[in-house]
Amino acid sequence: MLLEVAAAVALGVVVCLLVFRKKKVEETLEAEDGWWGAGQRPESAEDETIRPFRVQTSTEEIQDLYRRIDQTRPVPSLEESRFHYGFNSTYLQKVVSYWRNEFDWEKQVAKLNKYPHFKTKIDGLDIHFIHVRPPHLPEGKTAIPLLMVHGWPSSFFEFYGILPLLTEPANPDDIVFQVICPSIPGYGFSEAPHKQGFDSVCAAHIFYKLMKRLGFNEFYAQGGDWGCLICTNIAQLQPSRVKGLHLSFLSVANPGLIAGLSLLFGQRFPGLFELKDHDVKRLFPFMKKVVVELLKESGYMHIQATKPDTAGRALNDSPVGLAVYILEKFSTWTDPEFRNLEDGGLERKYSIDDLLTNVMIYWVTGSIISSMRLYKEILGRGVGTQKHDKVPVRVPTAVACFPNELVHLPKIWAKQKYPNVVSFNYLPRGGHFGAFEEPELLAADIQSFVKKVSK
Repeated sequence: MLLEVAAAVALGVVVCLLVFRKKKVEETLEAEDGWWGAGQRPESAEDETIRPFRVQTSTEEIQDLYRRIDQTRPVPSLEESRFHYGFNSTYLQKVVSYWRNEFDWEKQVAKLNKYPHFKTKIDGLDIHFIHVRPPHLPEGKTAIPLLMVHGWPSSFFEFYGILPLLTEPANPDDIVFQVICPSIPGYGFSEAPHKQGFDSVCAAHIFYKLMKRLGFNEFYAQGGDWGCLICTNIAQLQPSRVKGLHLSFLSVANPGLIAGLSLLFGQRFPGLFELKDHDVKRLFPFMKKVVVELLKESGYMHIQATKPDTAGRALNDSPVGLAVYILEKFSTWTDPEFRNLEDGGLERKYSIDDLLTNVMIYWVTGSIISSMRLYKEILGRGVGTQKHDKVPVRVPTAVACFPNELVHLPKIWAKQKYPNVVSFNYLPRGGHFGAFEEPELLAADIQSFVKKVSK
């Protein structure tokens, strides 16, 4: 017993020295204007006009979709395999039949066009975004600008459920936001880069220029998945412009020695590492809870980080293949237990109409290949070796931890990258697509954070 106490005290001293040691001040992140359009940069100045845009498709495009669906070749799943081998073929037939015979794309297009869409040229690319202002701004209130960035295989449509909660809050004491949701270049209706090298920092630079073009000198930023990294990069590039950073996904490439120590001793001495019950539950046993689960769910990432065009070409030709590839992520990334269900639990959290709408955004824009390339540009250069991996984020930061998120990082890990964490909340339910699955929970967490920062 005395030996254990002595070991705990010694370990506590080591942890304190690591946490409170004076760290080398890193230089800020910088980015230069690039040219990602086709060919050479023109000598004339870029047209900065912001143009209205509407989602629309032709009859020919939809007929081509139906023809390809009709020609798909069904393959039976293994007996009792459910979603353990990927998307279950028995349930897939139901989804495909609904898509072909009942799904009302025109109705969903009207839903997409409910909010105002725009496009503008930045660094040679036509950037798509929606800008949702409060329809009835209360007297004496100012609409706070909030940039929200999606990830893969999602789209700007992921935010449609949370937008009214932020721009039309029911509580008169809540903050009223105006929300800007851009499509990452190469995703949806944003033009894809024509040159190699377009990574998260390049996207961050473009989105900062978008916010500046819209007239916002200061704003809040929120993101999950790639949106987390892009918004983090914006905060690194322009810390004086980002008033607060809210993340619903967290990835720290270099958590340092403190992470290793917490993995070695955190299960026995959780208090020394500020580990809560949820942290211990998600991290230990580490091999089973983290390593094995990541191996189960990261195969796609290795493909997209190495040869995205190879797999992407097949997905771009087959709408059913594209749907399977995308929708399977909305099953297991929402709840890993959904692998045990014949239908993957998809309709427990989402409507088939909304899921197929997200698939259709990728299909009608032919953007699956260019969306996958972002993995190659970011991960293909090495994890933890890029400059943005080493630059700390000084702006006030909030982390909303959904219990079924793919990767869980404790607060002490997060603070190695984000030393100014002012809010770190464990939400009661939800997975990787927080805004899509649990918009009320995410909206409440954003409200709480911005109120805290504002004070």
